[in-house]
Amino acid sequence: MTRNPFDEIERMFDRMSRQLGPIEDELLDGSVPVDVEDRGDSFVVTADLPGFDREDVDVQLAGETLTISGSHETDDEAAGEDETGRYVRRERRRRSVSRSVHLPEAVDQEGTEATYTNGVLTVTLPKQEADDGQSIPIN
Repeated sequence: MTRNPFDEIERMFDRMSRQLGPIEDELLDGSVPVDVEDRGDSFVVTADLPGFDREDVDVQLAGETLTISGSHETDDEAAGEDETGRYVRRERRRRSVSRSVHLPEAVDQEGTEATYTNGVLTVTLPKQEADDGQSIPIN
C-alpha cells in the first residue's frame, strides 16, 4: 500500500490549525472586528463596539488610514460597594479597544460621515475623485 504524501501534509495543517487557534483568539482580543465594503463611489467601514457609548468612541482619518478606538471606564466605588450591593468580584472596570484599517484608495475627508447605533459604528468614506492627470510636453 502506497502512502499519499499529501494526506500527511493535510494532517499536519490540521494539527497546526488546532494549536494556533487559541493564539489567534488572543491576538484579536482588544481589537475591533470590522467589515470594509467597496460600494463603487465610497467605502463603508462597519465596526462592532458593543458596550461602548457614543462618547466613548473616537474615529480618526489620516490619509488612507482609518483608526477606530474606544475606551470605557466605570467609576471606582468605595470598598467595592454601590447602590445595588457589594461586589464579590468586579472585572468590568476598564476596557480599551483600537483598530486601524488601511483603505485601498484615497478618500475625501470632507465628505466622511459616521453613525453609531446599538453598538455598531458605520463610517462612510467617499472616494476621492480621480485626477485625470496633466499632459506633459516632451522636448
